[in-house]
Amino acid sequence: MITIKKLIFLVILMQCSAFQSTSSRQISKRQTNISKKNFTLRRYGKESRQKDGLQTNLNSVNNEEISSIIGIPKSTAKPLGLLLFAQFILFIGVGAVIPTIPLYGKEIGLSGAMNGIVISAPALALLLLAKVSGEYADKARKPAMMIGMGIIAISDLGTALSQSIIPLVIARLGLGAGRCISESGERGILADFANTIPSLRGRALASQQAVLALGIAIGAPVGGFVVESYSARAAFLCVTAAALITLGLYVFLPETIQETNSSNRDSIENKRESLEWGELLKQSEWRGLSIFMIGEKFGYAAKIASIPLIASQIFPNGAMGAGELLSAAGLSGLIGAPLGGYLVDKIGSKNTLVITGLASGIGLIAIPFALAAGNTGSVPAWLLFSFCVITWSISVAAQNPSTMALAQELAPEGSEATAIALPRAAGDSVYLFAPFLLGAISDMASLPNGSECMFAGTCAILGTAALAIL
Repeated sequence: MITIKKLIFLVILMQCSAFQSTSSRQISKRQTNISKKNFTLRRYGKESRQKDGLQTNLNSVNNEEISSIIGIPKSTAKPLGLLLFAQFILFIGVGAVIPTIPLYGKEIGLSGAMNGIVISAPALALLLLAKVSGEYADKARKPAMMIGMGIIAISDLGTALSQSIIPLVIARLGLGAGRCISESGERGILADFANTIPSLRGRALASQQAVLALGIAIGAPVGGFVVESYSARAAFLCVTAAALITLGLYVFLPETIQETNSSNRDSIENKRESLEWGELLKQSEWRGLSIFMIGEKFGYAAKIASIPLIASQIFPNGAMGAGELLSAAGLSGLIGAPLGGYLVDKIGSKNTLVITGLASGIGLIAIPFALAAGNTGSVPAWLLFSFCVITWSISVAAQNPSTMALAQELAPEGSEATAIALPRAAGDSVYLFAPFLLGAISDMASLPNGSECMFAGTCAILGTAALAIL
């Protein structure tokens, strides 16, 4: 356990070591205003300060409190490290089920259409609960994270025990609800942490993506082994255990939002309730970011519904090969995440999104060409296919911290979780129909193998174009 904790802090060190090297890029006016917010940690006995009736528990600290190892205030580094460690454990379990999801439906006798319903079910709950979950997380980060994680654990256990389509869909709907609540709190608390170090926002957010990638890289081959040794449903027990451990670790996180007194409570509530997604969508920046997320989520849908199936068909060792590919893709995220964080801090979040969006789209578009070339050339198809998938994985890993950074920069103060939930909900809506659409494309005998991935890549390119124009 101690060794893994050290590994997590090493990942943070990789993202933030440039703090004391070259001069930071000029921070935008909004970031400068954000950096003026004072935060404190009640856990560490610091005094809190009041701003617009809203109190948070993180505080900018003096030079003596700055970590000499990673250049982050200790009051931020400690809870951030705990958050990353907890999510590392969770994503080991998540990685175990990624190559399993499309195979599980087949194991219990579901048709392709029914399997599409199962895959899409969490997206429905994510979409319906996105705004209310964001509003709740803006009032209290920690309870949202803990409640959501508890629902995730119960839902994955229900998935493992399901014997037919109805209980399975109910369990997956519960998973979507739990994810929506928990992730709203996680995005909010991560925004609070990042706001204490605005000049390193990109690399701080990249630390999370690197940790998640490492967890998936470890979990994916574990999941493949579990499926081969036991059954597909056994992999969901792995993520259930991981969610319970994560829930226990969340208990030790500080609450970063606290209302100071009752006299200001009404004004704070009115401020939060006044934030409507429709108002945000009147701004071209939010429209562009939302369309971008829609385009990119087609690639994630292909990762869930198509890539494991293609990999299991062309890899010599079947499901184990699919797990190994996803593990390699996860490890490639350890390259993409710090690269994305560095680019955010150097050229800005929007420019980084445009570059990575184009790269991810090209990686998916190349898949059918790679499969065709592998069938006729000396290079095996599985190797060319793996190259395309890893190209996509590096790109989206670099893209994730820039997406969060841009959303945090645009979000109204005091309603960060609600605002950040907008592009996330727009992207999650894709899961309602993308698995069906991608499945229909793959079933067209007249089209080459992997055409659904090309379609997903085209959507990513179009979304990137919208972001660049708007």
